[in-house]
Amino acid sequence: MTPRRICLIHTAPLMVQLFTPLCRDRLPDVKVTQIINESMIKDTIEAGHVRQPTIDALVTFADACFKMGTELVMVTCSSIGPAVDLIQGRFDKPVLRVDEPMAEAAVAKGRRIGVAATLRTTLEPTAQLLRRKAEEAGKQVELIECLCEGAFEAVLAGDTETHDALVSKAMVNKLGDVDVIVLAQASMARVVDRLPPEALTAPVLSSPGLAMEYVRERLARLRPN
Repeated sequence: MTPRRICLIHTAPLMVQLFTPLCRDRLPDVKVTQIINESMIKDTIEAGHVRQPTIDALVTFADACFKMGTELVMVTCSSIGPAVDLIQGRFDKPVLRVDEPMAEAAVAKGRRIGVAATLRTTLEPTAQLLRRKAEEAGKQVELIECLCEGAFEAVLAGDTETHDALVSKAMVNKLGDVDVIVLAQASMARVVDRLPPEALTAPVLSSPGLAMEYVRERLARLRPN
């Protein structure tokens, strides 16, 4: 039998370390191709929004993957999520946002949603996605945004300890009175895992695990190539 195939498109090498064990665990019989292109996130941060070159790059990557037999593409960077929305209609196979299953789960869990991020360019599209999912569900939500200042710069400099400390402090201080907390960046999940159980009073959702469960469900519904 021909193996099922998916492709993950990352904007940082760290994501390969995060998603490889998840794929091995949740999708053991699926062939996974992982593409890294840092220029897309760098351009988005510089511009403050997704620009046409990033959209074009995603189209090129997805098209190449589909031509080589990939059945499904997932983009793991929430900052460029709006670009994914724009290109989905160009293909007859799924091109997915990593944060969409998380946003749906958050809206289902509560009305007052905390959103934590280390980049403004990630915080804003995640908030927009949550509002859209709430509207689709016919629900009113209140978003409490938590931008962890300095954390992204720390991790870029290789100082993960400072990154983790800043994220932990910001979340504990700013998100104490919410129904559910959403981590706008997949890389933040490990910070929460290290916090004492009583540090946060609300359930915390991160995108990687939920996204892989969703990929498994979508593959089950797709007809194999």
